[in-house]
Amino acid sequence: MDWIPIVFVIFKLLVLCTGMFYAIKWHYDQGKKGRKQEARAVLRAGAKVAAIFVVSLLGLGLLTFVVVRMLGMDLTFP
Repeated sequence: MDWIPIVFVIFKLLVLCTGMFYAIKWHYDQGKKGRKQEARAVLRAGAKVAAIFVVSLLGLGLLTFVVVRMLGMDLTFP
């Protein structure tokens, strides 16, 4: 099996997870510093954003799968 797709997928996941972590951390720090929002509200908002991201990622994967099946492409692994 080619190792390039495996490395690139792992790298992409690491970059996305790192970016999500720092985005949530930045929003958490801004909420703690500027406004007097509760920490729970900020964490809840971060969790909602992460959940929406995961659901949209799954939806995109499902849509891709449906389009590929409609076009008659072969989806089997060698």
